[in-house]
Amino acid sequence: MEVHEARAFLAVAEELHFGRAAATLRIAQPPLSRLIKSIEKSLGAQLFERSTRQVSLTPAGVALVEPAKALVAASEYARSAVAKSVTGETGRVRLGFAGASINRKVGELARHVRTQRPGVHLELRGSQFSHTALAKVLDGALDVAIGRWDFIPAELRSSVLGYEEVMVVLPSNHRLAGEPPIALADLADLAEESWVTLPSGPGAALQNRLVSLATAAGFVPRVAQVAPDSWTLVVLVAAQIGCALSLDSVRDNVSSDGVVFLPVADPQRPLEVQTVWRAADPNPALRSVVRIAQTLHGVPAGQESRL
Repeated sequence: MEVHEARAFLAVAEELHFGRAAATLRIAQPPLSRLIKSIEKSLGAQLFERSTRQVSLTPAGVALVEPAKALVAASEYARSAVAKSVTGETGRVRLGFAGASINRKVGELARHVRTQRPGVHLELRGSQFSHTALAKVLDGALDVAIGRWDFIPAELRSSVLGYEEVMVVLPSNHRLAGEPPIALADLADLAEESWVTLPSGPGAALQNRLVSLATAAGFVPRVAQVAPDSWTLVVLVAAQIGCALSLDSVRDNVSSDGVVFLPVADPQRPLEVQTVWRAADPNPALRSVVRIAQTLHGVPAGQESRL
């Protein structure tokens, strides 16, 4: 039975009158009568008792009512599902993020997506450093990523979610620990110190900032160890393996026993926390997630048209 046949059958079953059923379906009565006869022939059973005075359902007709309703409901559900996918109300979005320094923003975004787009499954992929997340967005392994980048490839679109302050992390017993903020001259005093860094890569903004600050202070950082994440970086500094460059968001999200976070006194451009996604990505659910993120954190001037 086709969906249009089920609709015709149900109209007659509800009205028990071919004329009224035809009017409901907005067709003429003769085509409706022919369609019902065709259905009966196809099913091999009479569905209606017809007389000059009334129309009634046969036992076969009664048995067909619920299956016909289910068929129509399934058709409507399929139509609705497709419509919602087109408008971004349903779908899957894979979001990559680094971890400690960004988890509050990710959590806030996930809550709002769940509230505003309950049909969108936001699949969170943690432990994605900015440069690796960027590569995964480019190759399609991720749909969107949150991180910090000094440059964005032309194939991607981006939107700023917020700004973070760069900070120097020192063991709590370090000679400079009690003298915040730290100036470039103080950084020069750290020229002989060992440094703990995060993995570097193309566009890794925090690691590039360490290099630029050290260069301005007249030295090249001597890297003692590369930490796999910000939590480990803080632990290594507390263990006096070296000093490090980090962010105020890490200070606010990671236990900092045994370390101090010092702001840099010299004027510093804050690091931008951004979302990035493929410009040519056709996924409407992705657009919905990006719009929610921009609503939460404000769309920077000139970026409204970049969706």
